[in-house]
Amino acid sequence: MKPNFETMNKAQLRAYVLEHREDREALRALMSRRDPNGVQYNFPNTSEGREQTKEVIKRKIEGNLDKSS
Repeated sequence: MKPNFETMNKAQLRAYVLEHREDREALRALMSRRDPNGVQYNFPNTSEGREQTKEVIKRKIEGNLDKSS
């Protein structure tokens, strides 16, 4: 039985998604909670764009990405 994603806080839902990566419904629920005012990156779908995306994700995970980057 799946948990009720609406009753989970964002941290709980994120933890669930990380443990159940194949659960598309949970991922959609988590993505629906993203900050609409957050920074958006629009790199092209090229090898260079994918490398830029990887770099941003790496810096975000490491905590080295400020809001203006």
